[in-house]
Amino acid sequence: MKQPKMKVTREEMDAAGLPMHARDFCAHLAIPLNKCRRETFYMPWKCQDLRHAYEACQYGEYQRRIAMKKEADGAK
Repeated sequence: MKQPKMKVTREEMDAAGLPMHARDFCAHLAIPLNKCRRETFYMPWKCQDLRHAYEACQYGEYQRRIAMKKEADGAK
């Protein structure tokens, strides 16, 4: 299974103040989401489109890791 390409650089993540646990293949969505959250004082009804896109990306990444694990276990 092919690993996706990072869409943001380490420098962009540093400049955005992205925490280490969020620096994954969905970081390109986490940066604008966190910016929107800061600008709207974390109001839950704001930034919904960004949040849903980020959560969908996280779920897709989870599914990719599960598929890689199954593939690795099947090769043994």
